[in-house]
Amino acid sequence: MQCPYCLHPETKVVDSRESESSVRRRRECLKCEKRYTTYEQAEIDDLVVIKKDGRREPFDRAKLIKSITLPCQKRPIKTIEIERMADQIELDLKQKDNREVTSRDIGELVMSKLKQLDKIAYIRFAAVYREFEDVQQFRKELKVLLRT
Repeated sequence: MQCPYCLHPETKVVDSRESESSVRRRRECLKCEKRYTTYEQAEIDDLVVIKKDGRREPFDRAKLIKSITLPCQKRPIKTIEIERMADQIELDLKQKDNREVTSRDIGELVMSKLKQLDKIAYIRFAAVYREFEDVQQFRKELKVLLRT
């Protein structure tokens, strides 16, 4: 592992913790002695996402995390909570028998998890995901949200 600060090629692991689908490691550079965190996880090679237009592409965890992070900006949501949400969604996808999943299925999973975590982040995501075109659609979604 190369140090992100000084690019020295040697580091040591100071602490290691496992979560459901990844391993978190605290590392220390042997040259500059700065510490940083890395996450290790198994890649899902064979999971394919079917996009709205019918294209197929490999599942990309970074895209999933970005789509969760954007509506959570300026909300009291920690990065670790977003990571856990991505872990849970990834686990849900892995447990399906079919190795192909639609982007719609992923979007619904994200909305479900965001609804539990933070209602504002949920409504932000829903507005983009469901492509609200006017205030009436927004109001309708808010009414449903307020009933739950």
